[in-house]
Amino acid sequence: MKIALIAPPYPLEEVPSPPLGLTYIAAVCEAAGAQVKIFDYIVRGYSETKLKQELNAFGPDVVGTNSVTMNFKQAAAILSIVKQTFPEVITLMGGPHVSFDAENTLSLFPGIDIIVKGEGEATVTQLLPVIHTPEKWETIPGIVFKDHGQMIITAPRPFIQDLDALPLPARHLLPMARYQALGYPVSIITSRGCPNQCIFCLGRRMVGQKVRFRSAGHIADEIEQIISLGISVINIADDLFTASKRRVTAFCNELVRRKLDISWSAFSRVNTVDTQILKLMKNAGCHSVSFGIESGNPEMLKRVKKGITIDQAKRAAMACREAGIRGHASFIVGLPGETRDTMNDSLKLQKELEIESAFHFLSPFPGTAVREDIADYDLEILTDDWDQYNANRSIVKTDALTPEQMDAFIHDATEQNRKDWEELKIKYANKTATPYEQMQVGGFYRMEMIFKLLTQDFLEQHSSLETDHATALKALSEKAATMAGLDFDFTETTLKDLLAKGYIRMETYQGKTRFLWADHSH
Repeated sequence: MKIALIAPPYPLEEVPSPPLGLTYIAAVCEAAGAQVKIFDYIVRGYSETKLKQELNAFGPDVVGTNSVTMNFKQAAAILSIVKQTFPEVITLMGGPHVSFDAENTLSLFPGIDIIVKGEGEATVTQLLPVIHTPEKWETIPGIVFKDHGQMIITAPRPFIQDLDALPLPARHLLPMARYQALGYPVSIITSRGCPNQCIFCLGRRMVGQKVRFRSAGHIADEIEQIISLGISVINIADDLFTASKRRVTAFCNELVRRKLDISWSAFSRVNTVDTQILKLMKNAGCHSVSFGIESGNPEMLKRVKKGITIDQAKRAAMACREAGIRGHASFIVGLPGETRDTMNDSLKLQKELEIESAFHFLSPFPGTAVREDIADYDLEILTDDWDQYNANRSIVKTDALTPEQMDAFIHDATEQNRKDWEELKIKYANKTATPYEQMQVGGFYRMEMIFKLLTQDFLEQHSSLETDHATALKALSEKAATMAGLDFDFTETTLKDLLAKGYIRMETYQGKTRFLWADHSH
């Protein structure tokens, strides 16, 4: 059986990392004996024509994709095109959005055959042997499909208890050199589950309230595999990495024992860390920890069932400073009952913490308590256009605040950051920036340029150039500089660095020089 898995496009500002959920599904499909290909349109250009050509060349029996709310519409549109073009192909979709909006999704997008709810690995493993016999689909727990116009929701799927039994994510199917060129960390999970009840989050409903842990040895094996790909930075994407101090200790000790040279970050909660555990994490390579603090108002924290206090937030920030770890605090604007005073409380706490921080707008995703029990809250959701669920502007209102007032508040609160950044760019252009500032601004331009090279298929379209390699590189640099709106020297230096690191390769083909991403399969 041939299975095509599609990673739908995802914007650069949302920090795209290699799609973890998709590589877990790919791994169980391979373990079941299928021939699997991942068509990654996060770090490659996407067009309808290209999608059709690539699927036609592969000839899949099954095409699957997953998405979050923000890129759901594009993912669903891709499966609709697949179904129109290859009607005999079975189409599947998974991920947090469709897990909680399955019936709407199937009604709006008849091109999707099956929705896989929640954790997908066991479901897909059980589904594949009967995928071509729809009359047996009803026996598979954890799916939703339509049968002669009738919606069929099968029995719920229990959570996978032994995470070590899952095959390691099939990262070998991804164009990893492209992700390495971008420089973003590779995500892993060390546990699934979240014991907390925050009303704006899907974690607990998606992966259960009981935390299930992978063993330290199993995680370290995966990290060794990641290091062997030439990757040195990872992000632990657990909902709550520090759920158990004993487990964190075992994990850190294992990394140190194996002398694994990896730099990593993790998501935590302010009531689950202290200086001692953070020092242990730092010693094992942890460089930063992110906390969802959400609000500086004690009443608001109770209302959203956050389960933390302002004092705990301050202590956690202090512990980060004492341990020498970068702390990052995340705040949400637009929670139920938000007022100018509660926003000011958040701003005040943000300043007092003295760690890195950011404000986001509430996105009331399908499946969250804040959306499903909206009648219980002082909140009105203003749109179901999923493209707007990116937390970058307000899509809700409260009795006290309009979305425009919330947008204006954040605009003012972040005004200084924007001014500082513009000044940095001017210093960079005038060559008066410090080495650290040069690295900051140069790194930003470099990342933007590489993302454009990737998503515009730039190398593929400009790869056959003059015979002489040096002349060809100059010609490519000129074209890339024009495309990215950057100066020639910077562009040439970046391309030379990508070549030196082996992310891009140069070869002579039919008497001409061509440039290819290192994962190019031809």
